[in-house]
Formats: sequence, C-alpha cells, structure tokens
Amino acid sequence: QVQLVESGGGLVQPGGSLRLSCAGSRIIFNIYTMGWYRQAPGKQRELVAAITSGGSTNYADSMKGRFTISRDNAKNTVYLQMNSLKPEDTAVYYCNARGEVAGLYTYWGQGTQVTVSS
Repeated sequence: QVQLVESGGGLVQPGGSLRLSCAGSRIIFNIYTMGWYRQAPGKQRELVAAITSGGSTNYADSMKGRFTISRDNAKNTVYLQMNSLKPEDTAVYYCNARGEVAGLYTYWGQGTQVTVSS
C-alpha cells in the first residue's frame, strides 16, 4: 500500500528554520500533486503549500515568503523549507498526495509535530 512518511519536525525557537521531508513509497510520484497541510490544536486542518507534478506551486497567504515547497521526483520526496518560524506555526504538519489523473486516491502521511517556542 501507498505510504507517505514525514520527517524533520521538532522544537525550534521563534525566527528559526526547519526542513520537513515526505518520502513516498509504492506510489507513482510524478502523477500526484504533493502538498503540506497543518493542524493546530482546536483548529481545522489547513493547506500550507502544494506543488504539482510539473512544479507549479501554491502557498497559503500567511506562508508566502517564509516557506518553500519543492519536490524531487527521482527520490519520491517532497520538502517544505520553513524559515522565520513563528509560535503560530506550531502544529502537526501532514504530507498529502492528490492524484492528477481521474480515479486516483488521495493519501495522507501520519504527520510530524512542529513546535515553535522559546
């Protein structure tokens, strides 16, 4: 079965940086739009950023200029570089794979915790 495994989360001070990775297995990576979502306690899950198979990107307004999403199709991996982190960025970050071809499923990773605190 398809697996998406996130890594790179942790505790960081305000203003710091983290790089999240999501490695996919048993998935034809280059026909999926890959995304990062996050969910803070008591809040709904929200889109952080997404990148299509062709490399087009989309960011939530509050992340523009601070976060960068990228992908390496040869490694079946998507990345999220997060800079200038703020306490309000604290959340569980989830990797998402959404098929670009009709009939494909959407997959989610198990999530990785990011905590921004001094």
